[in-house]
Amino acid sequence: MSTPITPPPAAGRSGGGLGIAILYGIVVALAAVSVYLFLQVDAMNRDLAALQENVQEEVAKVREASALLGSANQRNLEALRAELAEARRNAQAAVGQAREEAVRHAEELARRLQEEQQREQQRLASELSQVREAAGAATGKIEEVAKDVSDVRTEVASTKSELEKTISELRSVRGDLGVQSGLIATNAKELAALKMLGDRNYYDFTLTKKQQWQRVGDVSIRLTKTDTKRNRYSILIVADDKQVEKKDKTVNEPVQFYTARARIPYEIVVNQVGRDVITGYLATPKVALAR
Repeated sequence: MSTPITPPPAAGRSGGGLGIAILYGIVVALAAVSVYLFLQVDAMNRDLAALQENVQEEVAKVREASALLGSANQRNLEALRAELAEARRNAQAAVGQAREEAVRHAEELARRLQEEQQREQQRLASELSQVREAAGAATGKIEEVAKDVSDVRTEVASTKSELEKTISELRSVRGDLGVQSGLIATNAKELAALKMLGDRNYYDFTLTKKQQWQRVGDVSIRLTKTDTKRNRYSILIVADDKQVEKKDKTVNEPVQFYTARARIPYEIVVNQVGRDVITGYLATPKVALAR
């Protein structure tokens, strides 16, 4: 609502005309400003209407896009749900099939195990039967061996007693070199007893005059003469590359000679004298010296 402008009181003629002119100018200016403001307001109204229209269009587009996106999301969600349901059905089917296969495999293993156990039981039964037969046969053999052992023990005891008796009957004499001899054997039985004692090395021999030399132990011997009536004989001995003659020796006389291999003498004992043949043995020390 405009306020009425009250003109000032007239001062005079010229003053009233100036005031009217100023007032007119102000009115014109206000009219111009009003027109300008009206034009500005009208432009702003048109811009606002255009902005509202644009906003409405954008909102419509957004709503349409949102609707489309929601529809797409809904379709994707339904597809995912369908895939999940299918996967669950497949998983259940796979589990069921796997369970059936596992059951079949377990049944097959159980069947094989039962068959193997049956075969093993049959094999064990067969082996047990064989073991029982073998045990029976072994028991019989053990009884036989026990009897044999008992017989052998009896025989060994008898042999030992016989050996002790034979050894007790052996005698020790001086040899032809005046050295006390060890025990001498006068026959094969006593020689066997001496060998079992193991005090010396014993080499039995039989010499004939037809032989030039015979190796006995580590020496060589040659028969040169026999006298059956007097039970005497003569021999040649080669030891350490030296030759020794022993003449007219009697049966069971220790014939002694030294070698570089021992401190005590070697001994030859002849137990039998026949025509151009003698039988006896050579006794040498167990410990030999290094040459």
